[in-house]
Amino acid sequence: MTWNGEDYQRRFDRLAGDGQDVHGEAVFVRGYRPATVLDAGCGTGRVGIELARHAIDVVGVDGDESMLAVARERAPGITWHCRDLVGLDLGRTFDVVVMAGNVPLFTAPGTQADLAAGVARHVARDGVLIAGFSLDRGYTETDYDEHCAAAGLTLVERYATWSKDPFTGGHYAVSVHQR
Repeated sequence: MTWNGEDYQRRFDRLAGDGQDVHGEAVFVRGYRPATVLDAGCGTGRVGIELARHAIDVVGVDGDESMLAVARERAPGITWHCRDLVGLDLGRTFDVVVMAGNVPLFTAPGTQADLAAGVARHVARDGVLIAGFSLDRGYTETDYDEHCAAAGLTLVERYATWSKDPFTGGHYAVSVHQR
């Protein structure tokens, strides 16, 4: 899939300009009080940049250079990597690894287990992997839980939204897995 980072970012800029909260994911992540965060599938850096504004050490990774060009322009002080999350190895761990924005759904079909393993290797001891994605596109929370378990992570919380509405099934989940 080809992205246009500037067009993608304009969408969120319009939402923010209309008074909508575009930082729900960052607020959720900050609730875990991380000192370090890997924004996996960071896109234009919306989540990571907001986290960095709160004195959190953020590293962003995305596979699309046009998205990262926007992120680099908006926050040149953050480390941004253009890499595939499948098989990712940055050689370090983080208190929180976050995949906001349906990241598992943009992974090549059949590689979701490798995606989970790639990001899980970056979760520090007692750290968490947080992912929010739609469940109505052929990849379910059960599939994801199995992939996280295979990567050494255990489900500790699941919500229906980034604002922590209870998960009772449905088409979207925010899952928190811990090492």
